[in-house]
Amino acid sequence: MSWPGRLFDVRDTLVRMVLLDLSGLCYLLFVPHSTSTPTTPQWILAVLAFAVALAAHRRPVVNLVAQAALLTVAICLVDDFTINQVGASWALLEITMRARRPRTIWLSAVLLVVVDLTDSVGDTARQVASGVVGLALEVGVPVLLGLVIRANRELSRQAVERAVAEQRQHESESRAARADERSAIARELHDVVAHHVASMVLRVGVARHVLTDLDPRVGEVFDDVHGTGTAALAELRRLVAVLRNPDGVRGDAALTAIEPSALPAAIGASIDRARQAGVTVEADLDPAIDSLDAVRGMAVLRLTQEALTNVAKHAGTSALAHLVVAVRDGSVHWEVADNGRDGVPAGVPVGGGHGITGMRERVEVLGGRLEAGPTGTGWRVRTVLPAVAAAAPVGSVPREREAPAGSPAPEPA
Repeated sequence: MSWPGRLFDVRDTLVRMVLLDLSGLCYLLFVPHSTSTPTTPQWILAVLAFAVALAAHRRPVVNLVAQAALLTVAICLVDDFTINQVGASWALLEITMRARRPRTIWLSAVLLVVVDLTDSVGDTARQVASGVVGLALEVGVPVLLGLVIRANRELSRQAVERAVAEQRQHESESRAARADERSAIARELHDVVAHHVASMVLRVGVARHVLTDLDPRVGEVFDDVHGTGTAALAELRRLVAVLRNPDGVRGDAALTAIEPSALPAAIGASIDRARQAGVTVEADLDPAIDSLDAVRGMAVLRLTQEALTNVAKHAGTSALAHLVVAVRDGSVHWEVADNGRDGVPAGVPVGGGHGITGMRERVEVLGGRLEAGPTGTGWRVRTVLPAVAAAAPVGSVPREREAPAGSPAPEPA
């Protein structure tokens, strides 16, 4: 806000009165008068006007009545009553700016007009005309200026209200757009992804019953594919439910959490799937993980699944992966490291995929920070999930890898 705006701000009444009193004091001390110096009654009336202005700066009506009374006395006792005129006019300006009802403004203006006209009673027509001109300056200008300030303040308030309303409307439109987008994604998932996955699961199930003389190992693969596809369909259905109606499934713990006692078995199943894919997995699981809260338990499970999938995809089936999940002082220390593809040193990462991005977002929500990068000839991903989720500082982390298929450097998805 500019200094003129602050000068006429409703909250700065005391500042205005101090400046007004200082200007009146300068008028008495330095401006030439008809007499050599201001008279004693003039000083007394001026000091009283200064004191009233300061004491009643938060009560404009009281200030105006007092200033009008002092002006009436000054008209009768002194020749130069400019100080009291200015004090009464300024009091009228304060009322015009701050009054809640227009009636107060007009009654105050009438009061000041009556007081000023007492100075013209009995005078000649020319003096009366001069008094009317002075009255216009003393009463009209404060009222006009006060009304302009009130109008500007009201326009500013309305502009703020419009801005707030537009912001709310924009947020509402954004929420509606996000809801439409979620519905569109849900339709795509249901119509495309879920349809094809269901078709594959059905065909695998048919193959299991038609091919009766299969090698037992091939049968195990069919069973695993069928089970994995069925689980994927169940998760897709839950995801579609979330996208279509987020509020309706917000309380479903299966969407965001896992039963703590089931966490070791769920991690074990993920390890078994990685081993069936050919990856050698060494697991060091703290027995205390079965006491983790449901949300951090789900995070550990999803991180493990994604990391072991990355090992199988980028380091190859001949890789050795080491999984560590430990609970220390309430914090969860999680790490997955592999020895790379055929012991070839990892290359310099040039980018990253969505897998690491999703892992990082999940970790940061819980107050941790994911570290992912090459180590020796392999790749390591690790994090610490604090006991109490806190806002994690966003800092630089090792860049993720992304290399063409067949590259000697492992690459996260």
